[in-house]
Amino acid sequence: MRYFVLVSYDISDAKRWRKVFKTMKAFGEHVQYSVFICQLTDLQAAVLKGKLEDIIHHNQDQVMFVHIGSVTRDQLDKKISTVGREYYPRDISKLIY
Repeated sequence: MRYFVLVSYDISDAKRWRKVFKTMKAFGEHVQYSVFICQLTDLQAAVLKGKLEDIIHHNQDQVMFVHIGSVTRDQLDKKISTVGREYYPRDISKLIY
């Protein structure tokens, strides 16, 4: 089962930030600076975390995973609200390997 995960990161080094950004692009939709929304299975989430653990500096950087819920539009509408421009998720299932 896939579920929505909001991933936000604070990386202190520009080189590591670019590596994290490129890794995240393969797993989700870039919605704001250092913020992605991903549609992941448990296995995909574990793979993503493993890749990120190899990139970041564990004493200086942080990657936060917020589990939003199952992959249905109704669930997302209940959990994400915006001020200003609306957020409309793309079907990003094709991005995830």
